[in-house]
Amino acid sequence: MSFRHLPFIIILFLPFGIKAQDPDLLIEKILEDITESREEEIDLEELSERLNYYKKFPININKTNREQLRELYFLSPIQIDQLLNHIKDTGSILEIYELQSIEGFNLETAKLLSLFCIIKPKNEFENFSVRSMFKNGKSDLMLRYGRGIELQRGFTIPKDSDKSRYLGSPDKMYTRYRFYFQNNIQFSLNLEKDAGEYFWNTSGQNNGPDFISASLYLRNLSSIEKLVIGDYSLQFGQGITLWSGLAFGKGTDIISTVKQDLGLRPYTSFTEYSFFRGIAAQTTIKKLRITPFFSTKFVDASTDIDNEGNLLVNNLQYTGLHRTPNELQNKNAIRQTVTGSHIELDHKWANIGFTFYHTGFNSNFSQSDLLYKRFSFTGSSLINSGINYSKTYKNFYFFGEASSSIPGGFAFLNGVLSSLSNKLSLIVLHRNYNKDFHNFFSQAIGENTRTENEKGLYSGFNYQVNKHYEFSFYADAFKFPWLKFGVDAPSKGYDIQGQFNYTPSKQLKMQLKYRLKEKEQNILDITTNALEYYRRQNYRLEIQYQIRPEMTLKNRAEVSQYKTSSTANRFGFLAFQDITYSKKRARLSGNIRYVIFDTDGYDTRIYTYENDVLFGYSIPGFQNKGIRFYLNTRYKVNKKIDLWMKYSLTRYRDTELIGSGLDEIAGNRKSDIRLQLRYLF
Repeated sequence: MSFRHLPFIIILFLPFGIKAQDPDLLIEKILEDITESREEEIDLEELSERLNYYKKFPININKTNREQLRELYFLSPIQIDQLLNHIKDTGSILEIYELQSIEGFNLETAKLLSLFCIIKPKNEFENFSVRSMFKNGKSDLMLRYGRGIELQRGFTIPKDSDKSRYLGSPDKMYTRYRFYFQNNIQFSLNLEKDAGEYFWNTSGQNNGPDFISASLYLRNLSSIEKLVIGDYSLQFGQGITLWSGLAFGKGTDIISTVKQDLGLRPYTSFTEYSFFRGIAAQTTIKKLRITPFFSTKFVDASTDIDNEGNLLVNNLQYTGLHRTPNELQNKNAIRQTVTGSHIELDHKWANIGFTFYHTGFNSNFSQSDLLYKRFSFTGSSLINSGINYSKTYKNFYFFGEASSSIPGGFAFLNGVLSSLSNKLSLIVLHRNYNKDFHNFFSQAIGENTRTENEKGLYSGFNYQVNKHYEFSFYADAFKFPWLKFGVDAPSKGYDIQGQFNYTPSKQLKMQLKYRLKEKEQNILDITTNALEYYRRQNYRLEIQYQIRPEMTLKNRAEVSQYKTSSTANRFGFLAFQDITYSKKRARLSGNIRYVIFDTDGYDTRIYTYENDVLFGYSIPGFQNKGIRFYLNTRYKVNKKIDLWMKYSLTRYRDTELIGSGLDEIAGNRKSDIRLQLRYLF
């Protein structure tokens, strides 16, 4: 890594930054904060839609419940219980900022709640008629188009060639429609075509757009609290037994590390897996909340034929991409059927839930010859069951879950979250996932992608010294009792992250962040199964400053460091400058970013969150050497119509090829365009 950009770095760290006040910018900042403290993939589209929904249809703070408040991810379980107990003991809240008087709340929390909560009579599902629904219902139509300007190699291979190629156009198209009637009826429709896919595939059983998702969601329908017909997600306990859709992992925000289950939800994301398709409902009988569900759908998988002509499943496919003949062959290869129920008892002394469901496939999973897959799932039938609990006692929140799979083993998680004061919060969480625990819908906290073959202890704290100083820290020690891909022996590691925020005024904010992760892997240059450690460190400095009410700037510099037992240190560097313009009642708003990066390759890559069109997001990883620029704008035509446009350009140094395989681009530049129209009616 060179330091040729040092003069530019000095310019970057003149006192500039950002202070978001507009609701849209605050939502954008929430999404960015979540992403920047974690490295796993997060379905930001689902969270963005949820926050924008409650911005449009705010929660009635005096008539809400625990489940609804959990959807505002920034409230801890302790804060939710304290808020509900305050309303129960003292009566209705008359003013949002009254929340500051509740233990565990501060001005910042009250400001966030004011975006998504109001004080007014409850909207009941009564005096309903089809006429009133269409008269008072709200529709939201969004059309998005994008494409890469430089063609990838997969688009340039001739049609008459026998080589694998992309069958469709390089255009990416997205259609999203929502219909809302108060908080009681929601209809969702998603249509999507990825770059390289057919726009309209009329061959075989896959007629129509590549991905179609729809759902009808009803709330407070007589004795049925929730009913979803179509695509839906289920979230219970701490994510071991059953969790689909949005999930958070480790991060310095310890509140969101504790999963707050939302139960039954309509599925509205464009992620093409981790959802159910069928019918599900939620109802309460005395003190029991019951959620039965049924789902059946085709899923992507790589398959083989055995000697007897039977179809065998090698692996499920989660990319959602169907661009080449092979990817199309894997599309909807097998049928998955899920049936089960969740029962929850919300008692004054504890909240206890029990989940039981069966997952069946119309083909058997094959047994792999690879040693690290020795305990992988085989067969066509899987039963998962689990029990979860949570209990708030004074300033302590106890939570946990135990789960089993048949066939297979067990998985356990237990933890405690403590709010010792308005300034200090602590968490300790222990997990133990057997190597033969099988689950297709598990998203529990952990280092592995799957909830299996892992033991770990996570602890962290948030400490706000005063309104100017705040510390966040977590440490996670973990080990893997069995082999993993690229790790031919039991292994271990640890993950540490610390963050310091300094806010001397409303206009200025500074942030320092450090992360250290060390794990074991195979020694790549020998043929034995010996392991060596690899250590990755990241150092970040960010400065934010509001120079005018409508003009904001943000600056960041980050250094990555990578080392193994047998290699020397390698480094990466990234710095960017943001300029954001957003004026109240102005038709035009947007932001510009200029990035420089200089890394020693893939191992020292650096990820950053990027602003995008509404409900869109991107988290590119930067490696090698170059610059990047993007312009993201929004134009309000009127109260009903908004237009978005994003243009990005990345230019590399010392290279004439970008990417590999069918994604390879000849040259040293890569640019993209994205256009979006939103019509509210």
